[in-house]
Amino acid sequence: MQFTPKILVLPLLAFALASCAPTDTGPSREAQALTDLRALSADEMEGRLVGSEGNARARAYIVERLGEMGVEAVFENYEQSFTFQRSLDFRDPDAERETITAINLVGRIAGTNPGEHVMVVGAHYDHVGMDEDGNIFNGADDNASGTAGLLAVAAAFMENPPENDVIIVAFDAEEGGLRGARHYVANMPEGYESVGFMLNMDMLAYSETDDLYAVGTWHYPVLLDLVTAAAEVSPVNLRTGYDEPSDDPRNDWTMLSDHGPFHAAGIPFLYLGVEDHEHYHQISDTYENMTLAFFGGAVETAVDVARRADAMLDLIARSPSRQPEAVEK
Repeated sequence: MQFTPKILVLPLLAFALASCAPTDTGPSREAQALTDLRALSADEMEGRLVGSEGNARARAYIVERLGEMGVEAVFENYEQSFTFQRSLDFRDPDAERETITAINLVGRIAGTNPGEHVMVVGAHYDHVGMDEDGNIFNGADDNASGTAGLLAVAAAFMENPPENDVIIVAFDAEEGGLRGARHYVANMPEGYESVGFMLNMDMLAYSETDDLYAVGTWHYPVLLDLVTAAAEVSPVNLRTGYDEPSDDPRNDWTMLSDHGPFHAAGIPFLYLGVEDHEHYHQISDTYENMTLAFFGGAVETAVDVARRADAMLDLIARSPSRQPEAVEK
């Protein structure tokens, strides 16, 4: 996640949807998610800064995991590459600039009865790298955790296929501009341009209160029943909030992670993530400092939310935004 929000809590509505309760969770998924979280946040990954060797090592790990599962590559070796300009000194806007190559990873899981729309499930795998003294910003919560959640959702859908086609995207270059998501929305793979819903995961691994936020229901009220039903069975406290327009933009996460460009294109979204905390963008954002029991529950919840969204994808895609004038049609 890019910025530090303040706390704003909106209550859950007190009704439930009799829908698809989670049926495919278990110790093996939790164990694999923990393995992925540890691997992606290891010192070897050097903070996964876009364009770095550590970022490339993280990308290779994700590619290997997708291949092991049998997720179909949409592009060669899953890679959707793009370039952008970055200042050599972020403190000086007039400094010399360099060209950086970033790489999204894009896979497809075929649906059993695909309709007009596809669902995109995404998380960014990059982070901020190292400082001038060589300290590593491991980014366990931000966002090795969301990437591990993404892999868990992919594994669940490979084990029990979705009804609709699901596109799995590990975004690069989220930090500092949501560049990977912006590039993807502007350059969607041929044949998969009709996106009915986007689920984004960014920061799933640290909460002292067991609170996980599902952001987006204010903009897309059709999603409130889905979230309320998921909250009834979630092992963590699944809450809504952080999406209503506010005088303080840090109280509104609508555009603060990779779901933002999808929303701007008029695509309904949910964003799963935690509130700001003491380890956010600090060298203490390490595997050892995460609340791992919460993380396991957050991953289970993400899988459940993805399944529920797949089951009602056509309805979600046809439902209007509360602020249609705020999105680009």
